[in-house]
Amino acid sequence: MTELAEIVFRNGGKVYSFDPAGLGLCVGDQVIVRTSRGIELGKVVVANHGVPESEIVAPLQKVVRIASSSDLAAAERNEKLAGRAAQVCEEKIQEYGLEMRLISTEVVFDGSKIVLSFFSEDRVDFRRLVEDLAKKFRTRIEFRQVGVRDEARLIGGYGPCGRKMCCTMFAGDQQPVSIKMAKDQNLSLNPMKISGICGRLMCCLKYEHECYRDFKERAPRKGVPVRTGQGEGTVVDYCVPREMVMIDIGEGRQIEASLDEITPPLQDKGENEGGGRRDRRRRR
Repeated sequence: MTELAEIVFRNGGKVYSFDPAGLGLCVGDQVIVRTSRGIELGKVVVANHGVPESEIVAPLQKVVRIASSSDLAAAERNEKLAGRAAQVCEEKIQEYGLEMRLISTEVVFDGSKIVLSFFSEDRVDFRRLVEDLAKKFRTRIEFRQVGVRDEARLIGGYGPCGRKMCCTMFAGDQQPVSIKMAKDQNLSLNPMKISGICGRLMCCLKYEHECYRDFKERAPRKGVPVRTGQGEGTVVDYCVPREMVMIDIGEGRQIEASLDEITPPLQDKGENEGGGRRDRRRRR
């Protein structure tokens, strides 16, 4: 077992695993960690816990230290600087008439760079904007053009299910979401019902797809006759989250049964006769 701590960098943001490096971390602790972007300030959301080595995704970064009062003061200054940079950027976007929408502004922990994320349908020439901001704040300026999914993730919000949007909660692998996933889950193909706030197919289709595919591989097909403890019937529907199948046992009665309560599908007479005819044709 390897000891890990779970840390976030934005409220409602993705959760990342770190090696606590021998520190006794508690939920709510502010910590300084080293990431691919450099030194950052994060918050512990899951205290130290053991995880099997087979479940660890390398490389695993270490927690540098628990944040001091000076670290927290620096983070507060960065937040104020990010607010001023966003205001100036918005003014310059209007002044230059640029077709872009500023989404978020962030100052890296050591103050060496200001990162501004924006959305635009087309390519944007923001060279003058970068020059103006660099002169104004005397630091490196980086613009990142993001898509509608990233825009929704950065802004945050709640999905149709009433929970926080998946893209803000889980560190995904950027696997695309396809309409086939909705078909495999027997969902309505109405775009209004399977699209998220970003206007694209909902991320939860991707997260739940493997569960539906695995269940359907193990469950009898719809229309297949089966035996249950309450009699014989025909499979008419699935309840995948509970791993149950709906069975019509006749006379307007339907029951739910788990896969353990179902015996292998029955072969009716027509199927046996058909199989025999096919065998005879092959023998000829």
